[in-house]
Amino acid sequence: MDTTLSPVTGQLLDGRYQVESRLAHGGMATVYLGRDTRLDRAVALKIAHQELASDREFVRRFMTEARAVAQLSGPHVVAVYDQGSVGDLHYIAMEYVAGPTLREVLNARGSLSVRESLDVTEGVLAGLAVAHRAGIIHRDVKPENVLLGTDGAVKVADFGLARAAAAAAHTKTGMIIGTAAYLAPEQVSASTSDARTDVYAAGVMLFEMLTGAQPHTGESPLAVAYKHVNDVVPPPSSVVPGLPPALDALVALATSRDPDLRPADAGQFLHAVTEVRHGTPLSAARRGQHAAPDGPPAADAGPGALAGSPPVTEDLADTDLRPAVRFREAGLGGAGPGLGGTDATEAMGAAVAGRNGFPRHSLTSGSNGTGSGSLLPARRDPDDGSYRPPNHTLVVSAGSILPGFGDPGDDRRGRRAYDRQPDHEPPLQRLLFSRRLLYVLGALAVVLVAVLLGWWLTSGQYTNVPQVSGWSASLARTELTGLGFKVHDGPGLHSNVATGHIVRTSPRAGARATTGATITLRLSLGPVTVKMPAVTGQPLQQAQQELRQAGLQVAAPQETPSTTISAGVVISTNPVANTPWPKNKPVGITVSAGAPLPNFVNGQLSAAQQAAQSGGYQINPVQDPKSSQPANTVTQQSPAAGTPIQPGEVVTVYFSAGPPQTNVPNVRGMSSDQAQQVLQQAGFQVNVNKVGPGNRVFNYSPTGQAPPGSTITINVGFSFF
Repeated sequence: MDTTLSPVTGQLLDGRYQVESRLAHGGMATVYLGRDTRLDRAVALKIAHQELASDREFVRRFMTEARAVAQLSGPHVVAVYDQGSVGDLHYIAMEYVAGPTLREVLNARGSLSVRESLDVTEGVLAGLAVAHRAGIIHRDVKPENVLLGTDGAVKVADFGLARAAAAAAHTKTGMIIGTAAYLAPEQVSASTSDARTDVYAAGVMLFEMLTGAQPHTGESPLAVAYKHVNDVVPPPSSVVPGLPPALDALVALATSRDPDLRPADAGQFLHAVTEVRHGTPLSAARRGQHAAPDGPPAADAGPGALAGSPPVTEDLADTDLRPAVRFREAGLGGAGPGLGGTDATEAMGAAVAGRNGFPRHSLTSGSNGTGSGSLLPARRDPDDGSYRPPNHTLVVSAGSILPGFGDPGDDRRGRRAYDRQPDHEPPLQRLLFSRRLLYVLGALAVVLVAVLLGWWLTSGQYTNVPQVSGWSASLARTELTGLGFKVHDGPGLHSNVATGHIVRTSPRAGARATTGATITLRLSLGPVTVKMPAVTGQPLQQAQQELRQAGLQVAAPQETPSTTISAGVVISTNPVANTPWPKNKPVGITVSAGAPLPNFVNGQLSAAQQAAQSGGYQINPVQDPKSSQPANTVTQQSPAAGTPIQPGEVVTVYFSAGPPQTNVPNVRGMSSDQAQQVLQQAGFQVNVNKVGPGNRVFNYSPTGQAPPGSTITINVGFSFF
């Protein structure tokens, strides 16, 4: 751990973060070990350098990016807890991760196993996928920005700082941001970045973990960047014989020079890695243009293979793995949780030390280019002597890499390096890397300026007035001023719109107005009200006329039956009399529909006829042959009971004709027993009335017909029949 004291050490930032010791120092920020005194936890504090604190644009972007990255949440992203400013000291509080970086692991071990490489790759892609879904591009994916926790966690650090660094480069055109060994071709040739450039860097990092070497090396950063544009990333099996073809396909998929052939974002590449780990081969369309073919690798891997590299035959389908990068298990020393026996704090110092925070350098080693300092001494591979660039984040103009861009001084140095390239370059490539392209771009810029000027004069300076009718006055003013308009309150209008809200604007909504024009707001004074007249008890037509004369609108009347108020007379109004009422809001009227129709059901037909005679309406009797009720009993009626009835209307009632009748047998003169038997067989009940001596029926009742089941009374005694 770098325990060098500084004026910041020992301070308490915002009454919360205690700065304990310095972990690392970079070109734009210094990282300190701190403690959150409220939550009593260790944090990493990234504090912008004093000389950059005076750059308002840098500070704004530094804090804006911190707030954006703070929204990212996931187990594979180094969390940003807080950001703040104390005077001219600007800081970001981040998660403190105890453990080394992937770069330190690679430096200690050379390469990782297939399983370890895929474990780390999946963690990195999971973290990048969270950022890509949130619209954030890392732009500087490399082993230095991958933290490996002591618990096996894989975390991606330093989101967004490269973007803040670009803003501090004083708006130079053609700015390139990243690390030479991991730059995507479009970053070098077009200075553009999107989620696919992060995918490219992740593919290069997978190659490096599998082989222990970077895919492109050269005599200078210029040569390395040139190779990214012109050479494909070789298959890992060309360096380490025996690696499965599926790994070659993954690297080829991610590092295609055409960004349209790469996965669109880290989530898609993660899905491809997961498919490979589960034994699902990538389709030919997804294998990339330089993926190794299926089948056993060649016995001779070529001059690019690492000397003494053992064949690798691990089964990618076996995914039941422990986290591969647990430091003590990974052979990094057992003296402590850090690297080689150092404590975790020192490892974290390297891990969060702001790999993006090193001084901005020109990619021409030793030159005084666009950066503010020179590169660290280039590292030489002990075996082949080739250049392996220090993996620091670079923020440089395109002219530092591609001749024809940037400052004239850089052009001479760049062209000498470019002239040493092979003479058989394609014509298009020579055009792209020559000063002619600058002229072409200049002409295009003139055309673009002319187009933009024409657009501004015809429509660009105009903005459509938004629809704010019905909005509150404060909300409408905020909306309009936010669009660049001035706001003026005009005379109020009586309206049904809520009082104080906008009725309309001048110019009207949808009209075109120049930026800075004045928009007049017409606020509602509420509706004009009239005192409600008293019309209850009046005939409907008279009440309607009186309401209209008062300036009120009248709604369609609602009828209701009444036993006390004559038909056509107003029973009630809404609102009640003497209430202030808006002129343009209809008044509700309830009118008597007359007396309600009585309920005749289960009553006698004669009663219905008597009620109709007194009410002035008519009865239409209809026999109900299916009814078993007593004769002349009303079984149903139309209209239903309670319906308002007017004089002269016809009410239909259905009445019963009585139950069905059966002939009563003639039992006169029969013996009592014989008569009972005959009547019971006919379906009747029998009641015997004994009158004097004898056993003959001399009389019975009823005679003729009677309802089945009714009782027949027989009189038994002396008979002459």
